[in-house]
Amino acid sequence: MSGCGAESGLITVDQALDLILDKTQALAVGQLALNQALNHYLAEDIYSEINLPLFSQSAVDGYAICAQAELEPNAIFELIGEVQAGHHSALQLKLGQAVRIFTGAKIPVGTTTVARQEIVKVKSSSTIAITESLKNHADIRDIGEEIAIGQLLAKQGQKLSVGAIASLSMAGVKAVQVFQYPKVAVVITGDEIAENVEDVASGKIFDANAPLIQAWFEASGQQIKIFHVADTELAVRLLIQDLSERYDLILTTGGVSVGDYDFIRPVTLSLGFEEIFWKVKQKPGKPMLFAHLKREDHSSCYLLGLPGNPAAVYVGMQIYTTTVLNALQGYKQQPNWFSALLTHDLKVDARERFLRMSASFDQASLKVKSLSKQQSHMLSNLMHANCLVRIPAGKNMHEGQIVQGMFID
Repeated sequence: MSGCGAESGLITVDQALDLILDKTQALAVGQLALNQALNHYLAEDIYSEINLPLFSQSAVDGYAICAQAELEPNAIFELIGEVQAGHHSALQLKLGQAVRIFTGAKIPVGTTTVARQEIVKVKSSSTIAITESLKNHADIRDIGEEIAIGQLLAKQGQKLSVGAIASLSMAGVKAVQVFQYPKVAVVITGDEIAENVEDVASGKIFDANAPLIQAWFEASGQQIKIFHVADTELAVRLLIQDLSERYDLILTTGGVSVGDYDFIRPVTLSLGFEEIFWKVKQKPGKPMLFAHLKREDHSSCYLLGLPGNPAAVYVGMQIYTTTVLNALQGYKQQPNWFSALLTHDLKVDARERFLRMSASFDQASLKVKSLSKQQSHMLSNLMHANCLVRIPAGKNMHEGQIVQGMFID
């Protein structure tokens, strides 16, 4: 098979991802307040220092009761007081006694069961009756039934989601050790960027890459700095040299192929970066560069060079940028791919393709359908795409075959 995707020396997508994971070293570890640690990766295992619940408590608004056995309807109890949530009470129940209790309140000593208020009839200020049968130990949350002291709450390498932060907060965790988030510089290359309609008339184009990347990082609450650079070797050299001294990751778009004005790769190598890979057997995004610079203080700067076409940038962000950022934070795993059924035939291509598709469930099966306008300079189908799907190189794909993909926002 001939064509630009069939040239020798190209590595596969999985080989590129494995190289990123193997060659990228995690950044330093630091402590953050838990409420500032969203989307960071844990650098330690966390064990509970408390029981949850902290004490046995009522699961409902009702009445704590002391009885010998399961209760029959119309059982009568003496009402001796009230226990509110968050308030200490020294009340102790004896056989035949009850107290008014509220959800989350500590169970008094002597309690054998709790009757929810819907099955209790207040007969007087000091007497209640149970209107339904009631089992022993009903609606009592036992101390430590969810979490016990010493139990593992979260593992090193776990990403702190909203739910994880809520769970740790409930367990009394106030601060966590996390991997430092990388400082990221984004370099947009090219003289062809239009600032207004008049620029477009002169042959320039509007920039999609900078807004795409800015929004991509903002979606996960991460801060970056964007730089634009002209297509001259000197300008590229001065900027990359400066950024390599101050940032953990330099992400570039454009200027990474073999054209007369593609200076990213030669400049990067001349500045002492070690090339980890260049060119991946994929479509879009073949001319991709990943390189590493070891600084004099033994810290590192990584450079991920993406092609300039917007669809290639989008694919590169979803798959490769995510992998690099995760690896810098100690999480070294390839992307999680789902499996789905292809709903139509696809022609063969020399390179593995990432197609923007629409995924939906049909009769309990996940199915994917390719969208039109897949060329690397086109983005309009992202209005409707909810996944990227991997189509293997060198294979005619048919309806009903299983493919891998990832969901996108």
